[in-house]
Amino acid sequence: MAGFALAPGGSTLSLLWTTCGTGLCVASANAINQWIETPYDAQMQRTRNRVLVRHSLTPTRAFLFGLSSGVAGCSILACFVNPITAVMGGLNIVLYTMVYTPMKRTTIANTWAGAVVGAIPPMMGWTAVTGMLDPGAWLIGFLLYAWQFPHFNALAWNLRPDYSKAGYRMMAVTHPQLNTRVALRYALLMFPLSASCTYFGLTSLYFLGTSSCINGYMAWCAYRFWKDPNEKTARTLFFSSLVHLPVFLALMIVHKENNEQTQ
Repeated sequence: MAGFALAPGGSTLSLLWTTCGTGLCVASANAINQWIETPYDAQMQRTRNRVLVRHSLTPTRAFLFGLSSGVAGCSILACFVNPITAVMGGLNIVLYTMVYTPMKRTTIANTWAGAVVGAIPPMMGWTAVTGMLDPGAWLIGFLLYAWQFPHFNALAWNLRPDYSKAGYRMMAVTHPQLNTRVALRYALLMFPLSASCTYFGLTSLYFLGTSSCINGYMAWCAYRFWKDPNEKTARTLFFSSLVHLPVFLALMIVHKENNEQTQ
């Protein structure tokens, strides 16, 4: 819960309730998504062993689990955290299942919609503490939004046969050159977004230097992927993004402005 840790204040009990409620909302979105996409998951090597594809769970039970998880998650957030975080949790379930999921089969804009879905949970961590969507919440959301493009576009490159077989409209399948450009563009965007963390008072000036190192490595990997897109450069960018995110968030917490003032 990086958003929670970065926000000013917050209690351990609130963190537990936020984690529980957010986790149930995520479980709800994933369950309903798999319930919708079962016929397409069966066509993809990456997803053909999911429980609904293997008939280890009935569709009715999967849907009821998703529905009950969503209700429980939003209720916990509303009762024990605050209303705005509960609304964001419910909104994210709707965005994932009713916007992003159907868009995957119709337009490459699904990647941008999916990035919004991925950006909301850390914003929920922030609002759980502050109770408002202030600049800190939006900045954390933008950071996670931008990070997802080098991460997902690199992943999608090596999954093109699977996506094509299942009929998904992914950039890597229909617009491969755009796929690599977008990955590089958003990797570079991490630099000004990192500087904004200091400008808005989330982190100290030291964060500019430390974040530039890991941003630079991911940007270099994204540049190589754009220059010569192949399985190797895609895999390198994907794994660099996996390392990048936890290190980046850890650096934000270490260089949190309140921490620096305390020291």
